[in-house]
Amino acid sequence: MNVMPSLSDQNKRLIVGSPLRHRNIALALSAGLLALLGFAVVMLSALLSGMRPDAAKVFLFSLAAASVCSVVPLLILWWLDRRERESPWLFLFAFLWGGLIATSLALPINHAILADVGQWVAKNPWIRAQLGQNAAHLLGAPIAGPLVEEITKGIGVLLLFFLLRAEFDNMRDGFIYGAVVGIGFNWMETPLYVAQAYAQFGDAPWELQLGARFALFGLAGHAMFSGLFGAFVGLARQTRHWVVRLGAPVLGLLLAMLAHAIGNLLPLIVTLIEASTGKPQPTSPEPPQEYGLLEAWASASLLDLVVFLPFVALMLFLLWRSGLWESEVIRDELAGEIPDWVTPEEYDAILCQGVFQTRRVHRADQLDQLWSDKLVNAQHELAFRKRRVRDDAGDPESDQLILIWRDEIRRLRTQRDWARTPSAMS
Repeated sequence: MNVMPSLSDQNKRLIVGSPLRHRNIALALSAGLLALLGFAVVMLSALLSGMRPDAAKVFLFSLAAASVCSVVPLLILWWLDRRERESPWLFLFAFLWGGLIATSLALPINHAILADVGQWVAKNPWIRAQLGQNAAHLLGAPIAGPLVEEITKGIGVLLLFFLLRAEFDNMRDGFIYGAVVGIGFNWMETPLYVAQAYAQFGDAPWELQLGARFALFGLAGHAMFSGLFGAFVGLARQTRHWVVRLGAPVLGLLLAMLAHAIGNLLPLIVTLIEASTGKPQPTSPEPPQEYGLLEAWASASLLDLVVFLPFVALMLFLLWRSGLWESEVIRDELAGEIPDWVTPEEYDAILCQGVFQTRRVHRADQLDQLWSDKLVNAQHELAFRKRRVRDDAGDPESDQLILIWRDEIRRLRTQRDWARTPSAMS
């Protein structure tokens, strides 16, 4: 007896209501993504080929270390997503968009902005006298980073929103997608900074960069910036008010840019304070201070908590609110389902489920635990889809994706009954 879903069934879930259902649109988008990926490969290859062989080795080693560090925030996000699992392929797309496409698009634009700022500084030598040799970067980073990088990362979140709307339900989904994009960006940016410092000063600041850029378990910096934008895009998805639907993504992007700008302004503020006290600025670039990995991580985490406290608090509040919304939707939308899809015992467990809890069904053995995760996920997907159809003034009883999820629940129950028969266990 074949109880596994076909690949076509899995694809149907992803592209319900998506422009990707249309062949010509799907081909055009695929060609566009391949072109962007090719551009990213060319940009990164040019970057590597422009480095000395020893600097290229430092970059690759740093990339491997950043890959290990990125596992921690990804696991945290996977845990946060446990109530309604997204496809691992979407995680991969979001991560690679941030790590390859967003970085490669941002690099030349950032360099152009910094070059223009550098020319302006050259025409105003008094600025260099006040800020030192690093004046162009101190002034340009708060402009280029927030404007360019938040837009290039945000495009990836918007692509998921518009192309795979069936997999984008609420603020939590948006936060997770945005944070994964940010983690991917951080994954690529970290080794670039390590290799750049090595090429300039002959010493690779592994501990400083890895500790600082993966502060707060990797959820500070780019993960938080893009996560905030994604959460507000998710708010636009879950609300019924058109004003919020239109305004929330704009507000989220502005908040992401503001948080990013505050982070990039800190070196400039420190330099201005030092200049006001009469401390002479260095006449040539100085190597970064040496830190141990744990020291750099702890000090950067504490600094991020202080500097970004309003944004961290907002992020936690949005996650908490998304949990309340999910619990409400699951309770309301599964209340009228027949026992084939939600049994009375399962609904009683739903009523007792906490905001950050995920119920299980039948824990007798490992097979039942895996089966339980799949069943609970399918029931939650069914609930979220029913709410989405109602919000769009549709008929839940005729919606294609609702029928698919009900068939999936029935298939899972059949799978469990078949696995428990004597013939299947012999």
